[in-house]
Amino acid sequence: MSLAQVASRALLGMEAPPVTVEVHLSPGLPGFTIVGLPEAEVREARDRVRSALINSGLGFPSNKRIVVNLAPADLPKESGRFDLPIAIGLLAAQGLIPAQRLQGHTFAGELSLTGALRPTRGALAMACALGAQGDDEAAEPRLVLPQTSAEEAALAQAAAVFGARDLQEVVAYLLEQDGAAQPVTSAKVEVAPADAPDMAEVRGHSAAKRALEIAAAGGHHVLMVGPPGSGKSMLAQRFASLLPPLTRAQALESATVLSLVGRFDPTQWGRRFVRSPHHTASAVALVGGGAGAIRPGEISLATQNVLFLDELPEFDRAVLESLREPLETGRIHISRAARQAEFPARFQLIAAMNPCPCGYLGHATRACRCTPDQVSRYQGRISGPLLDRIDIQVEVGAIAPDALLQLPQGETSAQIAARVAIAADRQQSRQGALNAQLQGAELDEHCALDTAGSAFLSQAITRLGWSSRAAHRVLRLARTIADLAGSQRIGLPHLAEAMQLRRALASE
Repeated sequence: MSLAQVASRALLGMEAPPVTVEVHLSPGLPGFTIVGLPEAEVREARDRVRSALINSGLGFPSNKRIVVNLAPADLPKESGRFDLPIAIGLLAAQGLIPAQRLQGHTFAGELSLTGALRPTRGALAMACALGAQGDDEAAEPRLVLPQTSAEEAALAQAAAVFGARDLQEVVAYLLEQDGAAQPVTSAKVEVAPADAPDMAEVRGHSAAKRALEIAAAGGHHVLMVGPPGSGKSMLAQRFASLLPPLTRAQALESATVLSLVGRFDPTQWGRRFVRSPHHTASAVALVGGGAGAIRPGEISLATQNVLFLDELPEFDRAVLESLREPLETGRIHISRAARQAEFPARFQLIAAMNPCPCGYLGHATRACRCTPDQVSRYQGRISGPLLDRIDIQVEVGAIAPDALLQLPQGETSAQIAARVAIAADRQQSRQGALNAQLQGAELDEHCALDTAGSAFLSQAITRLGWSSRAAHRVLRLARTIADLAGSQRIGLPHLAEAMQLRRALASE
C-alpha cells in the first residue's frame, strides 16, 4: 500500500487556492477513481494520465486500485490542470520518484495521450499566489508548468518557474537526469509600446480629440455622439495610443486576468489594447459569470485598458445597467449559489452612439426622419444613472467629404501622449492616483474651488439639474484640464470647459 502527495493549484476567480493531490495505491479490484469535487474534465484525467504514462514509457499500476483525492474536498476542481500532478503522484506512489524531491514544488498542466504537455489557464495567478505564500517560507517555491504557461508565469517574478514540453522532461528533472525541464526566466520586464493606429490619421474633429486627450490624462470615461461615418470608431481605436505607459503592477494585473481565460500572449506584455464586444453581447459575456466555473467578462478582460462599446443604445438595457457598479468601483463581485468570485474591472470606457434612430439628427446635409418622440425613446435607452457615470459626453459632427480632403493632418499620437504623460505624472505625484479615481476627502482637497468657481458651479447645477455625482465628475474633469494646462488651481476656464464636455445629448 503506497501513498504520495503532490502540490497543485486550483482557480477561483483571481485566486489560486492550494490543492493537495493525494494518490493512493492498494491491492484489490483494479480501478481508477478521482474524488474531491472534480468537474467532468477532471474526471476524464483518468484516461489521459493512463495513456500519457504508457506512451511515455513510464510505469502505470494497472493491477492496483487507484484512488486520487483532490483536497480540500469542498473546493470545485475544473480544467485539465491536474493531469500532471496526478501522473507525478502515480509515479511517486510506485516509488519511481523519491517523495523528498516533490517538496517545495507545485505542478499543473494538461497531458495529451502521447505525454506532451498542453498550456493551462491561470499560470500568472498561480505564480502570484505562490509568491505570496513564499514570503512565509524559507525556500523559494518552485512551479513546474508546460513550456508556454511557464513563460507566462515567469513574468510575475514571484517564484522559480520550470517549463517542460512533455511528461518525460518533468520526470527527468525530478530524477536529476539529462533532458530535464529547464528554469524559465523573464526578460520581458519592460512595458511594450502601444501598437495602435496614429491619431494623426483622423482629420478634423479637434473638439473630439481634445476630449480624448483629457480622458486619457485623467482616466475618464467618454461617450461620443455623432452620425454614421463621422469618425467615432476611428477615434476610439486610436485612443489606446494616447494613454500613459502601464506600470509593472498594472501590466501584471491585466496579464493575470487574460491568463485566466487563456488569452494572454507573453510577447504582448504591457501593451495597451482596445476590446470591443458586439452589441449582442449578454450580461454574462460583459461582466462575467457562467454556469460552471466563474469566468471574467469583457469589463475584466479590459482591466487597465480600453473597453469600446459601439452602438451603445443597441445593447440590451439590462446589460448596460450591469455596468453601473463596475464603472464606480473598478471591481465586479459575481455571486452564484455555490460559488463567488471577484475580478478587477478598472477599465476605461469609450462608448459611441448615433443621436437618433436614423442617425442624422443635426446633420448638416442629411435630413433626420425621426420624430421627437422617437429621438427621446432612443436616447432614453441610456439611463440617467449610467450617463451620470460617464464623465465626458462629446459630439462628433460629420465633415463633408470635399472639406475632409482639404484638412491637414493633426497632431500625432506621440505628441498628444507626451502631454498626457506629463499631466498623469502630476496626478500621481500629488495624490497617487488619476483624477477619475478621486473620492470623498481627496476630492475636496485636490479639487477645491475659489469663491467665483463655487458660485459658477452651483448656478450650473441648478440650471441643468445635475446630480451630486455629475457635479463631482465635473470637478474631476476640471482638475484634469488644469493639470494639462500646468495650473495648480482650478480656474473658471477649466471649469467651463469641463461643463461643456457633459452636454452632447439633446435630452440633457
